[in-house]
Amino acid sequence: MDKPNTVWVSDITYIETREGWLYLAAFIDLYSRRVVGWSMNERMTADLVVSAFDMAIKQRGDVLPALVHSDRGSQYASASFRNRLKKCKQSMSRKGNCWDNAVAESFFGALKSELVYQKTYNTRKEAELDIFDYVEIFYNRTRLHSTLGYVSPAEFEEKGRKAA
Repeated sequence: MDKPNTVWVSDITYIETREGWLYLAAFIDLYSRRVVGWSMNERMTADLVVSAFDMAIKQRGDVLPALVHSDRGSQYASASFRNRLKKCKQSMSRKGNCWDNAVAESFFGALKSELVYQKTYNTRKEAELDIFDYVEIFYNRTRLHSTLGYVSPAEFEEKGRKAA
């Protein structure tokens, strides 16, 4: 991708807490690998995905991506999510092919290995606060990405704005 908001990828993962599962939906801009929208809830519903998508649009200044890619989950096929896409094209992974959504899977892998698997969360709220810090403070602003030339997503986007 040579510019922001061309393709966003999305997926859902789960985080174990002593209180029960916490589900996390995230939208990632392929241009910079920045998590542009995310949402957490104790239920894995279409509203989880819609909330994350709405956050991404707000974060990007009401700009819609040209394409939104996800797996074939019912949340992404729901009427409430598809209605939010408006002028975006929707793409879904081929049946049984997790490689189509590798960037989202990679983000969740990093989140779990660098944070979640290092802790035991007593409550969903405790996990939510920790994940917020990881995404907004560490992953988007500090964590270096080899794909981006060893800069953070925020730094990569800033360099792109200056070059434009």
